[in-house]
Amino acid sequence: MYHGSDCRAYIPGIAQRLTPSLPPGFFVSQRRGRPSGGGALTSDLVTESSGTRPGIECRSRAEDRIPSVPLAPNRTLYLRGGKRVFDLAGAVVGALLLAPVLLVIAVAIKVNTTGPILYRSRRVGEGGRVFSFLKFRSMVRNAEMLRDELDHLNEVDGPVFKIARDPRITRVGALLRRSSLDELPQLWNVWRGDMSLVGPRPPIPEEVIHYQAWQMQRLSVRPGLTCLWQVSGRSRVGFDEWMRMDLAYIDRRSLRLDLSILLRTVPAVLSGIGAY
Repeated sequence: MYHGSDCRAYIPGIAQRLTPSLPPGFFVSQRRGRPSGGGALTSDLVTESSGTRPGIECRSRAEDRIPSVPLAPNRTLYLRGGKRVFDLAGAVVGALLLAPVLLVIAVAIKVNTTGPILYRSRRVGEGGRVFSFLKFRSMVRNAEMLRDELDHLNEVDGPVFKIARDPRITRVGALLRRSSLDELPQLWNVWRGDMSLVGPRPPIPEEVIHYQAWQMQRLSVRPGLTCLWQVSGRSRVGFDEWMRMDLAYIDRRSLRLDLSILLRTVPAVLSGIGAY
């Protein structure tokens, strides 16, 4: 792994431009391809640190401060295997049914904005394992590097950062976020086993390092595409109440509850309440 000063020895000739280009709290983890020159390398580095494409893999220093979390016991047949089968079936059916929607969104992003279609982010999953999380890109390309300038506008409590009228969001992105369509690429994360259809939403490492001990328990199961918080007001719900909802879900996990949350997700998404 290469922190800023290490990049200087590892990538001679561009260190002066490399380090300032990184978003705060990020460093180079490994090189994933050979760039054609210094400019290309710097571009790939910043892009990957913003989670948008492969090239140079950058990871947050917060990742090294996340402890492993004991997994919640799977006491029922559904939790021991049925939930995974349900996730796989849901991911396949969802991707097939929504394929035309996915295509339209991809074209809209490409035509109306500059940059890649997908946004790749580092998120914390089951047991504290960090994985690559996908969304349709709804912000400008350098959104991560603009974050510190907007901290004073944060509208939610706890370690989470959310702004109802975030200036980094594109016109297409605003529509995607309000309808939650930007989350659809996470069907791939469900297929891979990083996520489940239903479960606590996956946080970023910079949030997790500020969790209290009891809040870490929400990392004891696979994160989900939707959850109790998602169907209960989303950003209108306070942070501690959000965490309690996740823990309540973990204690009550069942096929019946998962189906109930999935059915409630449709009207919650259509209403747009708390979506930003």
